[in-house]
Amino acid sequence: MLSRVASSIYWLNRYVERAENYARFIEVNLNLSLDLPRETAEQWGPLVATTGDDKMFASRYEEATKENVIYFLVADPANPSSILSCLSAARENARSVREIISTDMWEQINHFYLMVKDAVAAGMSRHNLHTFMTNVKSASHLLLGITDATMSHGEGWHFARLGRLLERADKTSRILDVKYFILLPAPTEVDTPFDILQWSDLLKSASALEMYYKRYGRISAKDVAEFLILDPTFPRAIRYCLIKAEESLHAISGSGSGSYENLAEKRLGRLRSELDFADITDCVEGGLHEFVDCFQARLNLVGDAICETFFAPRPIHTTLPSAEAQ
Repeated sequence: MLSRVASSIYWLNRYVERAENYARFIEVNLNLSLDLPRETAEQWGPLVATTGDDKMFASRYEEATKENVIYFLVADPANPSSILSCLSAARENARSVREIISTDMWEQINHFYLMVKDAVAAGMSRHNLHTFMTNVKSASHLLLGITDATMSHGEGWHFARLGRLLERADKTSRILDVKYFILLPAPTEVDTPFDILQWSDLLKSASALEMYYKRYGRISAKDVAEFLILDPTFPRAIRYCLIKAEESLHAISGSGSGSYENLAEKRLGRLRSELDFADITDCVEGGLHEFVDCFQARLNLVGDAICETFFAPRPIHTTLPSAEAQ
């Protein structure tokens, strides 16, 4: 597969996953604004810090109001990670590989982009934000189902899955970071109904509340962190994402499980294996926020190695004939 084609498929899926997860971030705060006292819930500035876009936001907006933050994360064309920007980039990547992806995939990506574009043009009022975020998530899920059902599960599909899962692992870690930036309670509030409500909304934003209850039965901070970080079977858990991403990486490289042939496999395998042998105490003993920060930095290194290994242009070395041969 051409590196250009592989790169387009990989980034197409990263962009769509990013758009879905930005909708999830916003949904956390929208839910909290309904469930918590106004002075506690109306914290929109830290939401930008959670996404890692706080410096760009500060350079463009004077105040982190609800309207400014939502516009920045949903529709700002100057923010390359806004939902609309991500879907525009995903659509362009899909356009460049239409001969590789299925027609159904192209039509769904196009529909997804136009749906968001029309909603932004119409103005997202306070009363339809929840519906909009639900529609973004549903459109992303539909594309995932169409991709799995209509695209041959060869190299292209594995690049699609690799991009989607690495992006999802990063954004699940950032959903956990919402608790640090926005929801961190006073020591006296830990394990109170107030604290439990916050963790419940966090699980809802990851579509994890129902599966969490089936596993643990009651809300506790330690169990929520363990579920979203270390669970090997829940599709949005960090460990699950790394396990499946590594499977796709080995399928692309043709290497066996437990070995590595390039830097990308080495970095991802090391990160995945550390989570395999970790327990939640290892992850949070130095602070959940610090663990998440370290994880995100290392996951970025995995992404850099993937781009260098599979997508970066390389010079073609030609052996010229010697003077004697001539």
